Amino acid sequence: MEEREIIRIEGLTKRFPGKDGDVVALEGINLSVNAGEIFGIIGLSGAGKSTLVRCINLLERPTEGRVTVCGQELSMLKGKELREARRGIGMIFQQFNLLMQRTALENICFPLLLAGVGKRAAEARALELLEIVGLSEKRNAYPAQLSGGQKQRVAIARALANEPKVLLCDEATSALDPTTTRSILALLKEINANLGITVIVITHEMRVVEEICSRVAILDASHIVEMGRVEEIFKKPKTAAARRLLFPGGEQHAEIPAFGTKSQRMLRIVFDGMTPFEPVIANMVLACGAPVNILFANTRAIEGKTVGQMVVQLPEAQDAVSRIEAYLNTQNVHYEEVADHVF
Repeated sequence: MEEREIIRIEGLTKRFPGKDGDVVALEGINLSVNAGEIFGIIGLSGAGKSTLVRCINLLERPTEGRVTVCGQELSMLKGKELREARRGIGMIFQQFNLLMQRTALENICFPLLLAGVGKRAAEARALELLEIVGLSEKRNAYPAQLSGGQKQRVAIARALANEPKVLLCDEATSALDPTTTRSILALLKEINANLGITVIVITHEMRVVEEICSRVAILDASHIVEMGRVEEIFKKPKTAAARRLLFPGGEQHAEIPAFGTKSQRMLRIVFDGMTPFEPVIANMVLACGAPVNILFANTRAIEGKTVGQMVVQLPEAQDAVSRIEAYLNTQNVHYEEVADHVF
């Protein structure tokens, strides 16, 4: 099926006035998002990602450049026209932003009432959305009576109230524990699949991107430094910014445990969801008769498949290294040699 563009950002620059001159938050951003995809924007704190997402719906007006959503150039709209266009763009936040003196039902009704929808119709729509997010029984609960995950589900339902074409998620899982995070990500995937809504995920966590997104843009120092399919960037990061997100401690040297010498080679082994969840490394050691030292591991099972990565220190003997590489090839496991300065 032919891909259809729903968001286009061209030459976007955003500057804020500062005491000693303008501060550049974003510079020369070019980005295209297709209808119906889940697109990730990732970067460390201060990279400009939250400013970028707020420029998409013009909560922040770009200093330069154009933002086009659903065929409308938002950067040319003002007043009522801009408010109307924003109704097609839902947004959820890290801290939920619910009205504390209103029930879950009333929070979801709020944007509908602002848009002129009658109370009865608004409540009917809100009840539908509570069912979609799995909180029908919490319709009369106040935010203080809800868990963090439940609050975010109400916030998601509220963002869907006006039937948006695009849903912006600004660090939507950062305040949640890992189990709740997985449930919220699963809900976003369901919404994307069942309602056809394009989802933009803003995060600083690579695990969020690899679990939910099809493509990703990496922001660093106000610029997009790398962009492409998640599996390709995960397998072969081309930039220092991507490696900082993939490895804990970023580009700093790791303390190599005592296992031979630092001159020994290291492999980064990538599990991209194509490998069944089984002890690949243990089986490799048994099959090859050669031990390896695991320096770093971050793997987990998603729907019965292994996702994540490991960095292992190889034996000194070249024949043992050759057997290990041959074994990984037969198992269709991606690997690449890495230097200690990227781990």
